[in-house]
Amino acid sequence: MPDEEQSVRAAVESELRLLEPEVRASPALVAELLHPAFVEFGASGQRWDRVSILGAVAPPAGSPMHRIVTSDMQATLLAPGAVHLTYVSDNRGRRARRSSLWRLTAVGWRLYFHQGTLIDDA
Repeated sequence: MPDEEQSVRAAVESELRLLEPEVRASPALVAELLHPAFVEFGASGQRWDRVSILGAVAPPAGSPMHRIVTSDMQATLLAPGAVHLTYVSDNRGRRARRSSLWRLTAVGWRLYFHQGTLIDDA
């Protein structure tokens, strides 16, 4: 089992990888990072599972992908093989507080749960 620092680093790197435009544009690359039992409560209020999120990942042909900016990233090892991340995302001015739970599996770190809550900057 990796130590706390390795676990936290692996989870943060995996989260940031999921936010890369070229990864977000590829259902195959996203699938490599999602746990089979993945669930998300999106900032829109929609509930997603692994199948539904993979179906919605790729943008329409010709649509430019943009980078999502993160700030205030914090990570905590909850138990061996379980890391909780929190951060703020900025998607072209649409800001949200985010929470992710990463689990270590036989094939590496996989995102098990994610939730986004919009921030009212007013």
